[in-house]
Amino acid sequence: MAPPLIVGVDGSEPSLRAVDWAADEAALRGLPLRLVHASLWERYEGTVLAEDLGKPSEQVMAEDVVETAARRAHLRRPEVEVTTDVLPEEPEYALVRESRTATAVVLGSRGRSGLTEAVLGSVGVTVAGHAHCPVIVLRKNHDDRVRSATGRVVLGVGGRREDAAAVRFAVEEARLRGVPLEVVRARLRPGPEAPHHAVEPGEPVASPAERAAEELTAALRDIPSGTASRRRTVEGPAHRALIDASAGADLLVIGARRREGHYGLALGRVARAVLHHTGCPVAVVPE
Repeated sequence: MAPPLIVGVDGSEPSLRAVDWAADEAALRGLPLRLVHASLWERYEGTVLAEDLGKPSEQVMAEDVVETAARRAHLRRPEVEVTTDVLPEEPEYALVRESRTATAVVLGSRGRSGLTEAVLGSVGVTVAGHAHCPVIVLRKNHDDRVRSATGRVVLGVGGRREDAAAVRFAVEEARLRGVPLEVVRARLRPGPEAPHHAVEPGEPVASPAERAAEELTAALRDIPSGTASRRRTVEGPAHRALIDASAGADLLVIGARRREGHYGLALGRVARAVLHHTGCPVAVVPE
């Protein structure tokens, strides 16, 4: 059996919306769904689920969290196989470990201790930065539908060979949804004193725009023929280009590189900014 989609659930509204989204994604991919609640606390802390169950919050237990999420997934997609688990440990560590045997991990983001939705919860940042599979993060303002009537999948590339895993993931997501793939390569405007790009003697000097276009082509060399795609380079900071491109998209896909000397993935400024401010669900794909 193919590895499942794993959803981290905590009973909050964002996590239940993530369950809805993941149930649709599991149906698209023909995958089982695994709902995991990880916490060092036996009881659920919050009011949304308590009100739904008609219980005082201090009487809502971890089993209530996963059972409610499982019922929601079954109502959403009866054809999807759903399993649940309760793990007595910190969610960051539990979900990173679970990612070793998952197709992807899906999370709803929320700030802890009443922080505003503008601040991504630490669980989302940690899991996206250390997981062994793609991590898809949905913010509270994101639609819980994986497909829209006029949707598309946006892929951000940096012109590196390491973008290959993100490219493959984005191509497959666009194919499953039956929507176009939009590929974005950002480039900065060179300053007046910026050094020229090093070239060999006799080699023509390429402009920044030409180099960005060449890097975009190189990153997409293995994209299957017949894939409906739009490719463009955008002048400006990468995080701003991707945030702008994400407006109205079904999914934004970015790659994350492993760095020597770090545990797992070290998310850079672009990935962090996108996770905090993007206008659609974000998939962070480890290379």
